[in-house]
Amino acid sequence: MATKCRSGRYRVERDVLDEESLEEISQRKIYSDSHPKITERLKDSLRCTVPRLKQCVVHSLPVLYWLPRYSIWDYGMPDLISGISVGIMHLPQGMAYALLASLPPVFGLYTSLYPALVYFFFGTSRHISIGTFAVLSIMVGSVTERLAPDSNFLRVNGTNLTGIEVDIQARDLYRVQVAAATTVLGGLIQVVMGLVKFGFVGTYLSEPLVRAYTTAAAAHAVVAQLKYIFGVSPKRFSGSLSLVYTLVDVCSLLPETHLPTLLVSVVSMAILIAAKELNSYLSPKLPVPIPVELIMIVAATLISSYTRFNSNYLISVVGEIPSGLSPPSLPEVSVFGEVIGDAFALAIVGYAISISLGKTFALKHGYKVDSNQELVALGLSNAVGGFFQCYSVCSSMSRSLIQESTGGKTQMAGIVSAVIVLVTILKLGPLFQELPKAVLAAIVFVNLKGMFKQYSDIPQLWRSSKIDLAVWCVTWIATLLFNLDLGLAASIFFALLTVIFRTQLPTYSVLGQIPGTELYEDIETHREVREIPGITIFRSSATVYFANADLYLEALKEKSGLDISKMIIYKRREEAKQRRRERRAERRARRQAKREKRQAPASEFYSVEEEEAAGRWEDPSTDEEAAHGRGNGTVFVIPDTPRNADDPCRWEYLKGGAPDGASIGSVSELQDGGSSSEDTLSHDLEERASLGSLGKWTWDVHSIVLDLTTANFIDTVAIKTLRNIFQDFGEISVDVYMAGCQAKVVEQLELGDFFTESVTKRQLFVSVHDAVLYCQNHRGASIVPRYPEYSVGHSVSFLIPLLTKMSIRLCGWDDAAFNKR
Repeated sequence: MATKCRSGRYRVERDVLDEESLEEISQRKIYSDSHPKITERLKDSLRCTVPRLKQCVVHSLPVLYWLPRYSIWDYGMPDLISGISVGIMHLPQGMAYALLASLPPVFGLYTSLYPALVYFFFGTSRHISIGTFAVLSIMVGSVTERLAPDSNFLRVNGTNLTGIEVDIQARDLYRVQVAAATTVLGGLIQVVMGLVKFGFVGTYLSEPLVRAYTTAAAAHAVVAQLKYIFGVSPKRFSGSLSLVYTLVDVCSLLPETHLPTLLVSVVSMAILIAAKELNSYLSPKLPVPIPVELIMIVAATLISSYTRFNSNYLISVVGEIPSGLSPPSLPEVSVFGEVIGDAFALAIVGYAISISLGKTFALKHGYKVDSNQELVALGLSNAVGGFFQCYSVCSSMSRSLIQESTGGKTQMAGIVSAVIVLVTILKLGPLFQELPKAVLAAIVFVNLKGMFKQYSDIPQLWRSSKIDLAVWCVTWIATLLFNLDLGLAASIFFALLTVIFRTQLPTYSVLGQIPGTELYEDIETHREVREIPGITIFRSSATVYFANADLYLEALKEKSGLDISKMIIYKRREEAKQRRRERRAERRARRQAKREKRQAPASEFYSVEEEEAAGRWEDPSTDEEAAHGRGNGTVFVIPDTPRNADDPCRWEYLKGGAPDGASIGSVSELQDGGSSSEDTLSHDLEERASLGSLGKWTWDVHSIVLDLTTANFIDTVAIKTLRNIFQDFGEISVDVYMAGCQAKVVEQLELGDFFTESVTKRQLFVSVHDAVLYCQNHRGASIVPRYPEYSVGHSVSFLIPLLTKMSIRLCGWDDAAFNKR
């Protein structure tokens, strides 16, 4: 029963619920019944109906859902303005990023056209701009230069056999084929992953990993553009440390820098940086951002055409740009085996960047992005584009921000930008033949400024999460030292290792109660919580499974203060001693019976020493101890006040404790001060003088509650560990209970045959508070005071017989002789 008070508090009154009671009240379904088997789900997915077919078609072609509902009056003008703005950005970025891929600039324009058209039909995001991206471009460039280096296309210049030059036309043609084959293969990988519902794979690329990877890829892009900035021709390096070798080679060629090319690069970068800063300053007042890159390309092309940069100053220019569209062609299938690793890396990285941007805009504007359908859409964009000599694409951060900030509402803006690129390819392409490559390299440099700002993540992660900082640094270093594909693999492997270590080495804590509530928190991190006397509440911050099951058991021993292994060994040793005492007592009883039969009255006059020499004298206290069988008693000492969190342990080995398994008397005996209690205690103190190195464990725990609210699954190793916990702690009469198990965990415990006659669902409670209340009602009365807490009068009551018995021993008398005197 729950009632709500005016103060906002809830007063709840109900019975303590264990798992059996909960199942009776709630009528819990079997977990497997509410979750169909794989075969049933497969049969259900293959069942075809008209509504299901319609839903499948609309799901596969999202354009059929939103295009019939498209409102020209509401969305037409915003999409037109946004599309024109993004299309203008496509032109300089497409040509510039094609240089990163080591391809002719016109193929960057192709890449900005075909994939955007395909994504229009299959994509679910309304704001991302599909096309060239710096990171993917540099990844493609590493593949094309590795499989098609300049050394494979050398030819003799002229007839004198002295001049050797690179056949640029043949080299570029083969590089286009390699890039297209890699793109098609990567697209097919993405399509297959989307069809088998592997959209969640992008979640394994955390934000620190992606940001560090793109930052390191930006460094690769900068080094790749240095040859265009300085006008030098460094060697091509591949594999690990290729970035370092290339940078060293470029530095060695700095004395050969082509000064006109360097001047064009510096002036272009200075103008671009100033114009972009001015653009960002005026952006709140401008409806559309100023197309700085396009203005720079047009101006540089005009200046280069009139001053003849190429012929007069030997400045490298873009060269021939064919007008019109090239026909589709089959990819070079023979290189699939050599580029499959690069294709997989491109597929993963491209999808991770696209889905992260897509979900960001979807959350901001209130619509949903289907991760699996995004994989299919991006894969088809790459696969179809590869047949038209495009290279790998994904969403661009800068273009997507422009598309969203200029008012774009739907994917129709992508169609408008594709039309802008199409017009450029058909009519305006040849006009950019005199464009200096140094200008394109400067555009790449300036556009990478945003990625280099990501170095500010380091101090932020240092303050928030050291593990995420380690992922960031390892990803950045691995991507710089290794190549982009190997760096990505090493980064993902390290990120997964951090997850394993986090679950394998969780935080273990003992919980205490917040006074007056049913809430329990860690006693080490909260000052006001109080530990429940006699009850240890143990919690792990991660689920228990094979990798941390042993650590869970060790942490439980440490936190509870009970070294079970040593205590069980000690208990069994004491049990063996007790059995030996019982056997000796039986032999003594038989000898005593024989002596009584013989009726040897002369033995009454024997001295104690003679009886001991003859083996006939017996210590009455020893016989009494054997007769009562107290050799292995267990004493629970439950404090009346909560124990502090700073206490060093929960149990102690008392060197002055009861030796050799002799136990302290029962509660009634101690309170009543009976003679048997006094004899036993006096015997304990008497033996303590000679056996001080022995003792007995005492502990103040009678129940242990395992808080399993953090467990979302449990395997067979963890089930075996829990079974051992119940068995081991049960041997020292400590009850173990569990609390807060999810329904799936309970079913896994049932399937693992965890519940038996000795361990039932009655020991599994709904919450920690239910378990605590049960423990208090079940074991709360078993309170035995500690040794030091006995009263003074009670202590004197057993000291008098002790002193008397010691006097008898010193005088050499037995009890009968003393009584006569």
